[in-house]
Amino acid sequence: MDKIISYFKILFHISILLLIIFSLYPGSILGFLIYGSYVHHPQITNNFMYMSSNHFYLYFFVSVLGLFSYLRDNSFKIIVIYLIFLSLILEILHLIIPERGFEIPDLVGNIFGVLIALIVVLIYKFWRK
Repeated sequence: MDKIISYFKILFHISILLLIIFSLYPGSILGFLIYGSYVHHPQITNNFMYMSSNHFYLYFFVSVLGLFSYLRDNSFKIIVIYLIFLSLILEILHLIIPERGFEIPDLVGNIFGVLIALIVVLIYKFWRK
C-alpha cells in the first residue's frame, strides 16, 4: 500500500509541475495543441454560475490526488494551505503574464475545486474510521 501512495505522491507532484507550467506560459498550450492557436482555450463544459468549470475540474483533480496522497501524513494541513495559496498565486500572476488575464471566475473555480476536494477527502476520512 505504501508503494501505491508513493506513486500517487509522484503523480501529484508531476501534476503540480504541469499545472504551474500551463498556468504561467503566455498563451494556451492546450489551445495550440488542439486548435493550433495560443489564443483559444479548450472548454470542457459550460461554466457554472460564476465559476470556471475548467479550473474547477483541474484543481479538484489535483487536490484530490494530493490530499489522498498525504491523507495519513503529518503534512496534510500543509498540503491544503499549499493548494489554496497556489491557486491564488497562479491566478494573480496572470495580471503580469502576456496573453493572460486575471479573471474572478477562474479564481473562484480554483478555490472551489480545492475546497470541494477537501470536503470529499474529509468525508472519506470520517466514514473510514
